[in-house]
Amino acid sequence: MPVRAALRLAPLGDIWHKPALSGVAALAVVLVTLLLAGRLDLTLYASAGAMCALYGHGLPYAARAKALGWVVAGMLAGTTVALVTAALTESVAVRVAVAAVLAGVHKAACDASRIGPPGNVVLTFVAASAAFVPGERLADVPVHVGLGVLGGVVAWVVGMAPGVVRPDGPERVAVARALEATARLVRAGGCSAGDEDARQARHAAATAVNAAWQTLLRSGDRREGLRRLLVRAESAAAACAGGRVLDECAPGGRVPGGRVRGGADAGTLAGWAHELRKGRPVPEPPICDARTEAAERAELSGIAAERDAATAGAAARWAFLARWWRVVATVAAGAALAGWVSMALGVGRPYWAVVTAAAVFAANTTMSWSRALQRVLGNLLGVALFTALVPLTRWGAVALIVAVLVMQFVTEAAITRNYWLGSVFVAPMAMLMTEFAGAEPVSALVADRWLDTCLGAAAGLLACVLLPDRRAADRVRDGLERLRGALVELREAADLAAGEWWSAALPQERIAAAERAGHHRLAELTA
Repeated sequence: MPVRAALRLAPLGDIWHKPALSGVAALAVVLVTLLLAGRLDLTLYASAGAMCALYGHGLPYAARAKALGWVVAGMLAGTTVALVTAALTESVAVRVAVAAVLAGVHKAACDASRIGPPGNVVLTFVAASAAFVPGERLADVPVHVGLGVLGGVVAWVVGMAPGVVRPDGPERVAVARALEATARLVRAGGCSAGDEDARQARHAAATAVNAAWQTLLRSGDRREGLRRLLVRAESAAAACAGGRVLDECAPGGRVPGGRVRGGADAGTLAGWAHELRKGRPVPEPPICDARTEAAERAELSGIAAERDAATAGAAARWAFLARWWRVVATVAAGAALAGWVSMALGVGRPYWAVVTAAAVFAANTTMSWSRALQRVLGNLLGVALFTALVPLTRWGAVALIVAVLVMQFVTEAAITRNYWLGSVFVAPMAMLMTEFAGAEPVSALVADRWLDTCLGAAAGLLACVLLPDRRAADRVRDGLERLRGALVELREAADLAAGEWWSAALPQERIAAAERAGHHRLAELTA
């Protein structure tokens, strides 16, 4: 199993500060309010809603409004089930079972909806913690959930607030990423070569362009200027993949209307990206050759149909949510096993083992191994950091609040570099959150956290090994057949369209690049 690759640090994420600031702002409002009210013991319930501010930062604001609403609803639904369980039974085994099932549901729902970071871990952490609240009564559940609703409102407002200043901010960032990735592809020189660097550059550009289209499709009929920039980036990438540059769009020379020719070179693409990130007016791509202009207009005219297809695809994902039963079963099994073993060993907080097992589960065994390694290393270092911080946090409530907020902020920066580095700060933050309900011996907290981390990682891996996805190979074969069919259909459609006298100019470079990439992928996967 890979070790070095699992621990390698990536560059700092370009928008890490957005979830960091949002999470800190929402938590700060909640914690300061409870501090002034003298009820920091209610932190768990109010923070359940407030931590939803971490979600949806890559979505356009119209889509973000809906997504945040669903995240808050999902968070509070899980918390309600957990609190009712805590009120109805003192059985630790039953509480672990409920927390484990919720962990499986959270994982499946987050994967199916593609909500993005931080995924299911935050939802599971809050719900599992709520399942083990001591002395919970049924009469208290509505009040506690109500506090979560108020925290959710704060999170929603914080998440939507930047849209007042930059309503097209997420779309700008997505298109800027695509332009930057395409610029790197163009700068790579022999883009059609088969070396690894060229392959990675092509893959990065294609991924960024696709992600940008998904973002723009969610923004409705707006952002026409951003769509034109993205189409021009696609033209540059297709020309590069075809082994040439768009000489017809080379800088220099004036054209009718006063616009300057240009737009395919790496410097121009990077310059457009810089303008977008700085919030300046959206650049207008210069006039290109007639064939490329016609191809780009044809692509823009098909965006409405693609948006409808994307909407239908999203609905289909939810309609076939039953396909995710394996995820629910595997995560629930691993989480329950971890929690029950922790319970049998007399650990005071078996829900930490449940959360770790749920966090370890990934798409396949190799990825789960990497996540387990990262989780164990990060938590080990995080426990040491907690031990160093706790004397300071026990100076008073203000010191504790400041420490939690600092850990929250730093986590969002560190986790973009690697999950293990983020865990170094997540672990002490989770342990510090327990301090709001009352201080406990540091040695007990440290022992519980470390043991639960090891148990959770081991149980999560064991569940992945014993319950593998036996249909993965079948889905690969099905995907290969669909890819073959799509390539045949693409060629037939292009040939038919080329034979019609009224047909608009076809994007031949893009068609050729798609066919070449498809055939290469077929060859790789078949081998």
